[in-house]
Amino acid sequence: MASIPLNTSDFSRKLLEILDNVEYRRIESSEDMEDVERLRWKAYKAHDVLALAPKGLLDDTDFDSHAYVFGLYYYGELVSTVRLHYVTPDHRVSQSAGAFPKAIDSLLDAGLTLIDPARFAADPEMTADLSWIPYLTLRPSIVAAAHFRADRVLQFCRPPHAAFYKRVFYADTIVPGRLAKNYGIDMTLMATNVIEVGRKLLTRYPFFISSASEQRMMFSRGPDSRLPSLTIIPTARFVPEGQFGTDLPL
Repeated sequence: MASIPLNTSDFSRKLLEILDNVEYRRIESSEDMEDVERLRWKAYKAHDVLALAPKGLLDDTDFDSHAYVFGLYYYGELVSTVRLHYVTPDHRVSQSAGAFPKAIDSLLDAGLTLIDPARFAADPEMTADLSWIPYLTLRPSIVAAAHFRADRVLQFCRPPHAAFYKRVFYADTIVPGRLAKNYGIDMTLMATNVIEVGRKLLTRYPFFISSASEQRMMFSRGPDSRLPSLTIIPTARFVPEGQFGTDLPL
């Protein structure tokens, strides 16, 4: 097991300890997808944003070949979920592109590959007591960047949340907050340049570190992509010390 660096903050130490009681599940089965749908409804209703999902709480994009839906389980209970898209110049399905197509096309036309998190939802009855949920729910986006050797991790969010992504993910603003017509509210587009800040990100937040085996379990798919949902144990505490520098395309 890797030792925890002495300069690791108390917050990061706490989240590394919490990881011992956390597991991820890549949602593949219809039963687990129904659980995700119920959690999305519960979370969006609590925050009065159900109208932002006019096509329903499950849509065709959830089943795209480059989409990965994850559930975060704490002591065996589903507490949050996120959907990730691996976006490439040849496969441009992206939640963010629905609001800011020109910005996304500009990145892809430059040959960049992107990780686009979407459909974040957390159990509103648990978020008040579990302030770490956003960090660990979004952790798969960093694991995805490592696995796919992606150039950017996107953050498509409401302007009040931009400070969080700038502080935690060292995100830059690509599109300042403005009305997204397909949502009817102001949204902003940000991106983390993982090539430039990957080492700094993993040093500051070692709970984002992942092993190659965890990356494969999260994102590798065989010919049959609809196998039973895979349960994945996070590996941040088990990556040999000094090897995390290879986890992101630095």
